[in-house]
Amino acid sequence: SKLNFYVSAVDDLLKDKNDNPTIGLLLCSDKKNKKVEYTLRGNMQPLGVASYLTNREIKNLLPSEEELEAELDKLKMAED
Repeated sequence: SKLNFYVSAVDDLLKDKNDNPTIGLLLCSDKKNKKVEYTLRGNMQPLGVASYLTNREIKNLLPSEEELEAELDKLKMAED
């Protein structure tokens, strides 16, 4: 529900009439995580799941796998 909240807030507060639809990204440390299933259950908006490759220019702007894992570890520790 948090993801839907943030997507709705962006649509309402930040999105311009010329912008494309807002896309929410849910990052998880485990593909089998029940949190993903529970988060997306009941979502009435269209949802697509895919794997993709980015070009080098964009890839250099994104955090590395190690950086994402470190952030997820920090969040897990904060939850405990």
